[in-house]
Amino acid sequence: MAKSRYFYCLFLMNSLINIINFAPRELIDARFDGAQSSILVAVATGTLFIYLFTKVINKFPGQGLPEIFGSALPKLLAAPLIFVYAVLWYMAGALILLSFVDITLRFISPDTGPYAILLGFLAVVCLCSRIDSLSLLYGLEVTLGITLPLILYTTVKAIINPDFSWDAVLQVMTHSLHAPDMNSIAAATFTFSGYINLAVFNRVFHGLRLKHIWILSLEGFLVLAICFFVPIGYHGTVGIERHVYTWFTTADSIRIEAFLIERMLYIFYFAYITLSLVSAIIQWHVGKELLLSLLPSTAKKPKKKLRQEIVILVLFAAGAFALMRMDQYDLNMLGVFLLHIRWYGELLLILLLFWCYWIVRRRRA
Repeated sequence: MAKSRYFYCLFLMNSLINIINFAPRELIDARFDGAQSSILVAVATGTLFIYLFTKVINKFPGQGLPEIFGSALPKLLAAPLIFVYAVLWYMAGALILLSFVDITLRFISPDTGPYAILLGFLAVVCLCSRIDSLSLLYGLEVTLGITLPLILYTTVKAIINPDFSWDAVLQVMTHSLHAPDMNSIAAATFTFSGYINLAVFNRVFHGLRLKHIWILSLEGFLVLAICFFVPIGYHGTVGIERHVYTWFTTADSIRIEAFLIERMLYIFYFAYITLSLVSAIIQWHVGKELLLSLLPSTAKKPKKKLRQEIVILVLFAAGAFALMRMDQYDLNMLGVFLLHIRWYGELLLILLLFWCYWIVRRRRA
């Protein structure tokens, strides 16, 4: 049985991944058109979603999404819903991997073939996504213990750097009264989406107790503010448009004095490649478990379950190789599209869980 602190680990992992994903790009594109007010709306909306989701899923202790849907919904409705959500989880993990392939080629090893890098990532992700849910939570906690200090160090180093322009930050803040932008809201709420992994990980939680939810709101707000304002402070209100991966460009601008490694980029890359691989592992683990629930039960046939997992993971890897044919523009458009679909999908999932709880409670009455 997992302790409640692992829920905070899932949340923290997802909010930190937000820095390198498509969300900062969307917020920065709307820096003069409502990004700041969208952040505030996203904090309120994300906190509300966390509260509602954890409240209702606590009514199903030790059950994941397949068990909840299977007990309350007709099979003809439950199976397609589970399949759609499995695809969404798969795509979330695949986009993280593809983004990091591009980052590796741009900043670390431009001479290495992209398919060789992707193959290395897939070998790690596919092997580790077969690990049981509880062990993955243990591994996530250790990973955060290693990477979080490095990320905090990078952030502090960036803010106190004399090259950081507070004038650029203050100039962008003068546009804070613009109405919220829907693209920015959908992007910013991704910071709070770590809770949704309980769709499978709730199997190892029994009586999750979520205390001090304001801490999640504060952490999410700080992450959004930092990932939005710090690159602007480095590259200017106009110059920031030229950069795709704003935080990696920012890290590459920071020098570490009196240390073995002079460029902050390598420390930042190490922290985020570790965190990104763990995030992709968790995303694909959830997607795999959802798809397994649609196949015949293998409770007493471990070899058959292994074959099913191999088939699913091979399909996942093949899909990632197919997505490699997309250029950066198409990949960005797909990422923005999925940010919107994810937001509406989370809202639908919360409503479905409340519907399932109402059905189960009515049957018991």
